[in-house]
Order: sequence, then C-alpha cells, then structure tokens
Amino acid sequence: QVRLVESGGGLVQAGGSLRLSCVVSGTIFNVRAMNWYRQAPGKQRELVATIYGAGSTTYADSVKGRFTISRDIAKNTVYLQMTSLKPEDTAVYYCNSVPFWGQGTQVTVSS
Repeated sequence: QVRLVESGGGLVQAGGSLRLSCVVSGTIFNVRAMNWYRQAPGKQRELVATIYGAGSTTYADSVKGRFTISRDIAKNTVYLQMTSLKPEDTAVYYCNSVPFWGQGTQVTVSS
C-alpha cells in the first residue's frame, strides 16, 4: 500500500521560508514522478512543482525562482523548499504520486 505523509506546514510572515516534507512508503520511490499541489480556499487544486524519475523538475510560473522541489532517495522523501513567501501562497499543500495523495499540510502566510 502506498502512503504519502506530509509535514512542515505552519504560519509564516510574508518574505519568510518553509520546507515541506513528504515521506513516501510502499512504492519504488526513485522511478516515480512526485508532485506538490496546493489548494487555496475557494480555488481549484493547482500543480506547484514536479520532480521526475530522472531528477528533472518543473514549476508553476507563480512559484518559479522561489520554490525548489528535491528528493532524498535514501530517505524516500520529497521536499518543497519555499522562500520569499507571499500571502497568496496560503493554501493546503499536498504531496502526490499518481494516483496517490497525502493528507495535506496547511501553509499560512501573513502579510
């Protein structure tokens, strides 16, 4: 059974940083594409960042240059380092590896 467990969310002031973690179990971690999504209140869930099996990465335009997705294969963990956070980054952040989802972690950025 595949499980994704996120952590690292919280409350931060605008301009601050947070690092989200997603521990993955029950799958061959290093060959799967891993995604971070987010969903703000009243909005659709949106794809934030992806790291592919070969290690390449892609980002939404809204976070490019501020967020970095990475992984530690030995720890079966994928990270989302978020810097220069803005109030509009406030959302529940979800780890995803199709078709599996984590439970989400809340990120709140105060102005």
